[in-house]
Amino acid sequence: MMSPALIEAYVDAAAAALDLPLAPEHRPGVLRYFALAAEMAALVHGLPLSVHDEPAEAFVPIAPEDLEAGA
Repeated sequence: MMSPALIEAYVDAAAAALDLPLAPEHRPGVLRYFALAAEMAALVHGLPLSVHDEPAEAFVPIAPEDLEAGA
């Protein structure tokens, strides 16, 4: 799990490396989202994998109305 200080440092470093301006009013939301993404990554990272596990072939999103129509 990443600490709030580490998340702030990472977001600041990534924004600087990408030359991406981060407006002060957007910073709290970016930090919250990055913390959420880090939590999700930690969950996935914690799942055991074996040599028999295969990656998904491809994710192809469909619109909800296509799902209802049986596409």
